[in-house]
Amino acid sequence: MKATAKAHPIQGLVKYHGMRDADLRLPYHDSISVCTAPSHSKTTAAFDPSLAEDELVIDGEEVTGRGRERVVHVVDHVRDLAGIDHRVRFESTNDFPTNIGFGSSSSGFAAAAMALVEAAGLDMTRPEISTVARRGSSSAARAVTGAFSQLDAGLNDEDCRSHRIETPLEEDLRIVAAEVPAFKHTEQAHEEAEDSHMFEARLAHIHGQIAEMRDHLRSGDFDAAFELAEHDSLSLAATTMTGPAGWVYWQPETLRVFETVRDLREDGVPVYYSTDTGASVYVNTTAEHVERVEAAVAEHVPTRVWEVGGPAEVLDESEALF
Repeated sequence: MKATAKAHPIQGLVKYHGMRDADLRLPYHDSISVCTAPSHSKTTAAFDPSLAEDELVIDGEEVTGRGRERVVHVVDHVRDLAGIDHRVRFESTNDFPTNIGFGSSSSGFAAAAMALVEAAGLDMTRPEISTVARRGSSSAARAVTGAFSQLDAGLNDEDCRSHRIETPLEEDLRIVAAEVPAFKHTEQAHEEAEDSHMFEARLAHIHGQIAEMRDHLRSGDFDAAFELAEHDSLSLAATTMTGPAGWVYWQPETLRVFETVRDLREDGVPVYYSTDTGASVYVNTTAEHVERVEAAVAEHVPTRVWEVGGPAEVLDESEALF
């Protein structure tokens, strides 16, 4: 059977860092994110008994090396769940810049999980499918459930899965995506997270931040939620910068966007910046102010405007990539 699915990438609001189990990609603590639309990844998957080996293509290129290992890891799990041994033909595309800090692995593995589960004939809920996507990328679990979602930490698939957080902010949030094209090394940063002397300090306060973020989202407090997301970005950067490799992802353009956001805020605009492990910046504001914010940010870097994206979904067969 063949199936096609689409998923939106995530912006981390309270981000996970480091993995308790690298094989199952079990994070040390909970995390919260919001999906960004219309940016998306689309994946078509087909289990084919005539294939001698898995055929994997992303954005027109054959997947090799570590990337192939990560995709096959997810495919193998679906094969185990379905009790099949067929090889898979797999093709995926992204409609936004990848590997510069905009969460392409989250949408990529979320779309892959949805398509593979459907193609294998499995009947699973989105929280259940989030455990499949998590094996490729922990953030992909949250892209499966979509919008504002929380991934709970745990030691198994029953506990470590994603669920939605209902909030009145879904309609009003606008995200100015500030593109700073600098290659990032997220996986290595996660691997050495524990080696930073800041890691234990982050763990000490992260549970409180998760609880505060949930409350701010549920009450619709835009300023409190996104000020917290901004501070969490600084905390994450402090941890990555003080690891063995001393990763510094930010570029001069990144800092100029930060200063632009601060200037706008001093002028009364509700606007906050956020970064994941990359140089690009999410600039969070409201529908009322987004034109002014985008104009100011666009003086420094290319921009796109995104809204809140929904959960991963299976598409009609007419949208298949092959």
